[in-house]
Amino acid sequence: MVIINNKNVYTYLGGRVMFHWDLIQFVASVPGLLLAITIHEYAHALMAVKMGDMTPKFAGRLTLNPFAHLSVTGTIFLLLLQFGWAKGVPVDGRNFKNYYKGEILVSLAGPFANFLFAFIALAIDIFLMSRVSFSMPALEMVLQLIVLYNINFGFFNLLPIPPLDGSHILWCILPGQYRRKYFFILEKYALLIFLVILATPILGYILIPAQQGILHFYMFLLTPLL
Repeated sequence: MVIINNKNVYTYLGGRVMFHWDLIQFVASVPGLLLAITIHEYAHALMAVKMGDMTPKFAGRLTLNPFAHLSVTGTIFLLLLQFGWAKGVPVDGRNFKNYYKGEILVSLAGPFANFLFAFIALAIDIFLMSRVSFSMPALEMVLQLIVLYNINFGFFNLLPIPPLDGSHILWCILPGQYRRKYFFILEKYALLIFLVILATPILGYILIPAQQGILHFYMFLLTPLL
């Protein structure tokens, strides 16, 4: 799973800037990063086991321990360069009862878990803001960053670029004659695509509108809490 922790990406909740780079926010972002990584990878592992592949369980990845999912190199890159990755969950699709169904569900499980957890964190944040009489700015920042990171992880990993989850989904739904041609091109230029994403604001043009759309949808669903 690829992780984006981009200091230029920001969004708003209730009119407050939710993401800007400073030391306090960096510390507050740690729970969001760990939760987003752990939930994402655990969901992949759990769905793979549900679909009949015990490989993640044997590899020790069917756990909510974040250290089982962190990549040392990916974490260092994340902290220094604002772009990193976690260890991918080992999955053997040959063990699935239905290969294509298994691949699609396993790939969707990680982003879906992120979106669900973002919704829960947002619901808790709104409930505390509207029902608790005293201010808790530190907890509020942590919850907002949990929302942001989980939406970022979920959406970014759905992009159809190898080795992201979206590429596995596209592989399964594309007709055979287009599948190999598409993936030959994408795998050849995947590194270049990621470099362009890092060096230009193109990701923000995609990610920020997606964030806002998802947040507005969540806010609509959570209107009774307001």
